[in-house]
Amino acid sequence: MLHSRKDAAVKGQVKTVRDYIRTIPDFPHEGILFRDVTTLLADPRGLRLAVDQLLHPYAGQPIDKVVGLEARGFILGGAIAHQLGKGFVPIRKKGKLPGATIGESYTLEYGEASVEIHNDAIQPGEKILLVDDLLATGGTAEAGIKLIERLGGEIMGCAFIIDLPELGGKQRLTDMGMDIHILCEFEGL
Repeated sequence: MLHSRKDAAVKGQVKTVRDYIRTIPDFPHEGILFRDVTTLLADPRGLRLAVDQLLHPYAGQPIDKVVGLEARGFILGGAIAHQLGKGFVPIRKKGKLPGATIGESYTLEYGEASVEIHNDAIQPGEKILLVDDLLATGGTAEAGIKLIERLGGEIMGCAFIIDLPELGGKQRLTDMGMDIHILCEFEGL
């Protein structure tokens, strides 16, 4: 007899990161299954589990800075940077950073968006870990990678909690030569 993940957690078995993530149907549009990591972040065990698992492959690696993509990547990236004893750099939506920036545009399902990084946030040759909560089409992550590389950073890896494999983001980043670390996958959009 098969048991659901929830049943396993109730019976005292160890919960996985996936067990802490809730699915909200029809958000933000009808037909979308939104994978909500706020329930994971709100639970101290879930947050610790996610941070530990995201940073594990990179512990002991020569990482200089952790870069987080807006917005949940800030939460995860800051916690990972703290655990690794490294600095944290945000990549934000256009117009949100106060200093001199460089930007990168990328395509969305219905239009275009841009992200920016301070032009002095990464020094040439620094080794970078890129972090975010979700990998869908890979557009935001690709834009972040391009910004880091334009500043001379070397990306050691890209870590995500969730992959939506049907949207092709993992393959997109792999085709760019990136090392990808993902904690769980969800089918559907």
